[in-house]
This record gives sequence, structure tokens and C-alpha cells, in this order.
Amino acid sequence: MNTEIIRLRNKLYRAIYQGIFKPFFFTQDPEFIHDQITSFGAFLGKHRFTKWLVRALLCYKDKRLEQNILGINFKNPVGLAAGFDKDAQLTNIIPSVGFGFMEIGSITGEPCQGNPKPRLWRLPKSKSTIVWYGLKNNGAETISQRLKKLKFDIPIGTSIAKTNSAQTIETSAGINDYKKAFSYFTDIGDYFAVNISCPNAYGGEPLCESAKLESLLNELDKIPTKKPVFLKISPDLELSEIDKIIETAKKHRVHGFIISNLPKDKKFMRVDEEEFKKNYPGKGGVSGKAVEEISNKLIAYVYQKTKGKFIIIGCGGIFSAEDAYKKIKLGASLVQLITGMIFEGPQVISEINRGLSELLKRDDYTSIRDAIGVDVGV
Repeated sequence: MNTEIIRLRNKLYRAIYQGIFKPFFFTQDPEFIHDQITSFGAFLGKHRFTKWLVRALLCYKDKRLEQNILGINFKNPVGLAAGFDKDAQLTNIIPSVGFGFMEIGSITGEPCQGNPKPRLWRLPKSKSTIVWYGLKNNGAETISQRLKKLKFDIPIGTSIAKTNSAQTIETSAGINDYKKAFSYFTDIGDYFAVNISCPNAYGGEPLCESAKLESLLNELDKIPTKKPVFLKISPDLELSEIDKIIETAKKHRVHGFIISNLPKDKKFMRVDEEEFKKNYPGKGGVSGKAVEEISNKLIAYVYQKTKGKFIIIGCGGIFSAEDAYKKIKLGASLVQLITGMIFEGPQVISEINRGLSELLKRDDYTSIRDAIGVDVGV
């Protein structure tokens, strides 16, 4: 399809979403809307015709956007971040929306109800959300049983974390919980995302500490799998702590980093002060535009620090092709989003990919690979 027609198509979809759907959605409880959209998406994914229809309405393709990374073929660099499809119910429909890959979970060793409701809030002026789900999911055994016979149209990342409970607060118990989740998915999906930085779990983020992270990775190294392993990094860490994580990762089966998770520390956020003060419940991490600046700084820092030897997946504040391109030029090979889709509409995936193609043409690049890290240098 002609790119100008796609641009006009996406402009129309955005107008409809902004004028009709978003105003209605934003009058409702955020978690209720999320659950309804998940159920609707799962329904669409069950039928060949509805999958085809969604693909015809939303997808965009360009050879410039394709990459082979760690032996995995990505048709485009835009992925759905972990936290949206917590129980892996949308793997059949997300490819039709236009994503090049997706992460499911985070999935824990045991079923987890998450934190008490309410646990999701919107910050419209800041184009952000406050998230306090607390790793709600059905658990590794149940989810893996449902997925093990499925074939996936795009690469699937499995985000794993430790169960959000007092029983996993002790280090060895937490590590065993990670091992359990990891073991169930060694042959399901394409890569692991080891979430050591969930801001909303019982006991905080102790496995970000280098000694405890060393113990965790020692145990995960023992579990046979052909899947690459990524670590999801907290933006609340000092650079000296990031350095220690990098040095620890170099000694283990770690292929890259997801940068970043949600900040809890307000000094790392860029929000409307009045809106934040009025709506912040005193708990939870913040997603969306609030985290874009710190995410970009960390991407550039890790890319330069590691001389591009680790694959970086950039996450945080992507609402447009320009946002995604900035992360790529700072060192990200792939990018992820959730909040941008909530605020802009499902057509934003196609629009980001179309826009990336245009930006690559403008800069005379033949492939998205040519743009990775150009604003940093190694």
C-alpha cells in the first residue's frame, strides 16, 4: 500500500480514537478498560477472518525495518512491552496490530493476584500512567501449558519475575521462584527477559544488588535453553549500580538489557507537578512520557559503556516515530511501548513503523541497523 495512503489512513484512525474512543475509555476505571480490551483482543485472535481484518486495517511493512538479532528475525523493531499481556492471551492478535515482537508477563513461579485494587491510574497531562499491579499473573505452569503447542507469528519474549509475596522475600526463595518460572519456558518463545526491577513487588528490588544478581544468574546459567537472556534494568539506580550490573552480566549468559522499567523515585520522572501531586497514590511506578528522558540517558550510557556489545531494547515514553528513532540512534536495536498506544490509539504502531521508514530514507540509511547508536558512538 502507498505510504501516503497509509499516513492518511492512520491520521483518520487517530482522529476517531482521539475523538470517540479515548474520551470514553478515560471516563472508566483504567484496569477495567484494560481487561475489556484484553478480552476483545483474545476474541479477535481466535478467528482467521478477524486476524486478517485487523492486519489489513493496521499493518505496515518495509524491508528497511527488518533485522536478525541473536538468530531471531524481527520484521520491525517495535514491540509490545511486558505488563500489557500479563497472562499471554494476546499472542494470536498482537502480530496483526503491527508489532514486530512482544513480551508476555511478567510471569512468576507461582500464581499471583497482585496488589489490592485500585492499582492503575492515568496522568493525562503528563501522558503517563501510575502502575501498581504487583505482577498479577496466572503463574508459570498454567501459562506455559496453554502456550506450549502454539506457533507464533512474531518473536515472543518471556518476562519472568519472582512471585509477589512474603514467601519469596528471602534471597534463596526468590531465586528458586525465578528458576521455576524460567524452567517452564526454556522451549517456549524466543528470548527471556529477566525482570529484576519490578517496582511494585513485595520486598523491593534486592536482586539488583550485584552479589544477589550474581547468585541468581549462576542458577539460571545452569538451566539449559537456547533462548537469549535479557535483564530489565531499573531507572532508579545510580550509574555506579548500573556499572556493577553490567560487569556481572559479562560473566553470565546475558545477551542484552531492557532499558528501562518504571521509576518510583520522582527525581527520575518528568511529570506535570500539579497533576502528579493531586493523583499520585503514594505507591507504584510511572510509565509513559514521564520516563522518556531517564530511559534515553540510560540507553546511551549502557551502549557507550559496553561499546555496543550487548543488545539493548529501549522502553519508555515512545509515542511517535521520532521517539523510537531517538532511542535507536542512542543505541537501542529494538524498542517497546504500552502507554503510547493507550494515549494515541492502536494505529500508532503502524504510524511509528511508517515514520521510521521515512526517517531512514531521509538519513540515507538502507536498514534500521545503520542507525543504531549513531548519536553516541563507541
